[in-house]
Amino acid sequence: MKTTIWGMVNAAVCLAVLLGTGLVAARALVQAAEAESAQAAGDAPKMMHESDCFSCHSVDKKVVGPAFSAVAARYSGKPDAVSKLVEKVKNGGAGNWGDIPMPPHPQFTDAQLKTIVEWVLAQNSKAAPAAAPANGAKTYNYKLPDGRTLALHFPVFSNGDHVTSSVFKGWEKFNSYCFRCHGTDAVGSEYAPDLRHSLESGMTKSQFITVMMEGVPDKGMPKWSGFFDPDDADEIYQYVKARSVGLVKPGRPSE
Repeated sequence: MKTTIWGMVNAAVCLAVLLGTGLVAARALVQAAEAESAQAAGDAPKMMHESDCFSCHSVDKKVVGPAFSAVAARYSGKPDAVSKLVEKVKNGGAGNWGDIPMPPHPQFTDAQLKTIVEWVLAQNSKAAPAAAPANGAKTYNYKLPDGRTLALHFPVFSNGDHVTSSVFKGWEKFNSYCFRCHGTDAVGSEYAPDLRHSLESGMTKSQFITVMMEGVPDKGMPKWSGFFDPDDADEIYQYVKARSVGLVKPGRPSE
């Protein structure tokens, strides 16, 4: 009887050890899977920066394509969102967010695309608050050379006649790349139009940046997405806009 009882005790102890080992192993597997998932999510922005994703998209604002937070909001709660977006990113196309096509991305594997798409869909919780109405947005008022007063949605000057860092960087980029076709000081040339007149004629900031990033192939203008990012494009726009209204004079502006 004693042997039987002790045998049962030993069996119970062994079972407990085995169960404990199994629980430890299972916990380790879960932790490893969680770590792998976190690493994959962390790899998504790196892969996207190495591709052209951030040339046309931003997390919380529209550039050429929609903001990632807007994509996440549209597909929130849809069970087939990941598979649908993987196909869209892989094959490219247009029509869902406008007429400007998104190029295909065959360089990514399906697993990489799934990682990227899951990261994009997670931006729904990081969406910026709704933008204030245009009449409530912060503006900067300037008196123009012709006597008019103009309200801009970005500052041109930081102190006296010294331009902001953004306007100065815009001049640097324009003076390094854009002037070859659009002329020194953005005055136009025989190869490309005077961008000051384009903005004065009603071209919006969104249109300006879209044309810059996507190019106009049939007129010989290359696309700059992949070379300039959205911040670069915004700085160039600020410089050209300030030139178009006469606030920034020809030549190197004072920083």
